[in-house]
Amino acid sequence: MFLTKPFNLSLVFLFVLLVTPLCEAAGHEEVDKNTKQSTISFSEDMGDAMIKEAARVRKDLEMQARSLFERTPLGWDWQTIDYLYTRALTLPLKIPQFIEHIMEQSRVLGAAGSLIMLTFIIAVVYSLLGQKRVLTRIERLVQPLREKMPEAFYPFFLSTLKVVVASLIPLLLLGGFSLINAMIAYRAAWFLLTGRLLILWAVGALMIGLLREVLTGGLFEVTARYGSTIFRLSRLVLLYVLAGVAVFRGAEVFPIRDDVLALLKFAVSISIVLALFLLLLRKKALLSLLPQLPYRSYQGFIDLLNRFYYPSILLSFLFALLWCVGYKEFGEVVLIKTWSAAGAYLLIMVIHHVLRGWLQIWRAKADPHDEAAQFLSRSFKALLLYATFTAAAVIVLNLLGLMNPIRRVMSFPVLTLGVTPVTLWIIVKAVLILLAFVYATRLLRAFLDYKIYPYFGVDPGLGYALNTFLNYFFLAVGFLISLRIVGLDLRFLLVFAGAIGIGIGLGLQSMAANVISGFAIIFGGKIRKGDWIEVSNTVGAVTDISLRATQVRTRDNIEYIIPNSDFISSTVTNYSLSSPMIRIVLPVGVSYDSDPRQVEKILLEAAEKEPLVTKYQPPAVRFVEYADNSINFELLIWIDVRHTPRRRVRSELYFAIFDEFKKAGIEIPFPQRDIHIRSKGESTQLPLQPPVPSFGSGSKS
Repeated sequence: MFLTKPFNLSLVFLFVLLVTPLCEAAGHEEVDKNTKQSTISFSEDMGDAMIKEAARVRKDLEMQARSLFERTPLGWDWQTIDYLYTRALTLPLKIPQFIEHIMEQSRVLGAAGSLIMLTFIIAVVYSLLGQKRVLTRIERLVQPLREKMPEAFYPFFLSTLKVVVASLIPLLLLGGFSLINAMIAYRAAWFLLTGRLLILWAVGALMIGLLREVLTGGLFEVTARYGSTIFRLSRLVLLYVLAGVAVFRGAEVFPIRDDVLALLKFAVSISIVLALFLLLLRKKALLSLLPQLPYRSYQGFIDLLNRFYYPSILLSFLFALLWCVGYKEFGEVVLIKTWSAAGAYLLIMVIHHVLRGWLQIWRAKADPHDEAAQFLSRSFKALLLYATFTAAAVIVLNLLGLMNPIRRVMSFPVLTLGVTPVTLWIIVKAVLILLAFVYATRLLRAFLDYKIYPYFGVDPGLGYALNTFLNYFFLAVGFLISLRIVGLDLRFLLVFAGAIGIGIGLGLQSMAANVISGFAIIFGGKIRKGDWIEVSNTVGAVTDISLRATQVRTRDNIEYIIPNSDFISSTVTNYSLSSPMIRIVLPVGVSYDSDPRQVEKILLEAAEKEPLVTKYQPPAVRFVEYADNSINFELLIWIDVRHTPRRRVRSELYFAIFDEFKKAGIEIPFPQRDIHIRSKGESTQLPLQPPVPSFGSGSKS
């Protein structure tokens, strides 16, 4: 339901694009140049254009599908194997020559080179033996920082530090090697091999450290059961892959035939695919790493993956083998695009869930009655959902290679604005941009209401006016940008403005009056959001001011939608325009036997004890009159009309006053009359004067 209002805006936007100018005179034969550029015409052959474009897309996809099965030569054949077999048979005879070559290289290496190699060996040994000691010491050093950062953040900080420390030595050695390589022009085989091994070492150290902390560091609940098992298997596979890559990269340094290198690459690739396949067979352990998220689309994806896990892994293994034997395009399309799209979808959903979890934690801490906090929460949630949906659709379609075909199919002209053809693809992009402006503007308004305006002490009414201005301003900017993307000549808006003028003249006077009154109310400052007003015998708080009507909510939680023109044409009572403090009067009558000063004291004490009565001004008592049956007083008190209902404070005070009068023996009188009962024989003539009322205890005669 979060898309309801933006969807309505999108419909309005499409209506603006598709509306036909009402002010174009029928029967005009000559139109000037500017009018030609502002006219709208629908594409007559829209269906044919769509069919033709779909046929071209299908033809291109068929050509791409045929290219997937074009095999790339591997670069080696059976002669390469025969060559290696012959070299292997003669290898024992070349051992003396190999030793002599090593001695020659050691002499060329010299003292500096020997020192570098010794440093390299010492660093390798120390990184393997002294790493735990260094990590323990660093953990003790950073322990004081634990009190200065959030408890939930500290484990991630410590794990990141461990990963950096574990890869620090190879990274430092790689940096030193890069510096030496930039300063000298030495290009010996052993020197180049050292650099490539340092790169592999640094990458391996980073990846193994990251896997260790993610799978065994206790950072995530999903790794508690199978994390250690998966880490051990993943580390073995990673070390094997790095060793295979190191063998191949090392062979590239030395003068080896190209076909031998190609055969070595093939063997390394096949072995890596096999190792990964053996790792991926641990279905239960690997699927346990996927978090359980409460989203229907995500749960459907997990169920589908769980059901077809082994068939998909087997097909991926076969496709990887085809990739290794020369069908590179086929492997890239099926393996890389498919699994990268699935991984991107999982990553997007996890990020969405984490952000939504943080939002729920913040919302739980916020006051549930704070409308600004709740509005900020709803705005962020809506923008997050929109961004997740859009990012997932765009990224997944791009990774699968479907974005370009969809764009081409939707690029047929739907209508023509002047001389600019408008396609369905352009309209979709414009609507997405307009929706982005809608959600971003809503979030900006919510943040200003919650954080900025209270910090600077901005009046709520002024803040609401500023938010309204920002809302319409950014929506107008987004609307114009969307029109520009569509390719609409902005002079078309003049024609549309003419159509609006005709509509107002024909029957939209009331709506126009409400809209103009809405601007006057918003920017006039006499009626603001949160004010307590009375209009048309309706008393309530202003909860929203739109361009057409103002929403007022009474204390009975009844909402009234009042047209804005009523505020301009009728008298409006604003109880909180300059101050929310109002004075109310409580009439009180007592018998003539009561002491007026005692009554005054009781009334003042009751008002001072009542918490609903504010201390804005002290309460007061007025002696009003000598009435027929009582002497009458008025109790004058002040209340905050925004928070205190008048009927409630009257009720509380009347309860308290009644109890105090009863304790003091003060009687509250009632009207009395003397009744004369006559017999039949007596005259029925009415008395010349009316009976005199009796005062006091109220005895009847």
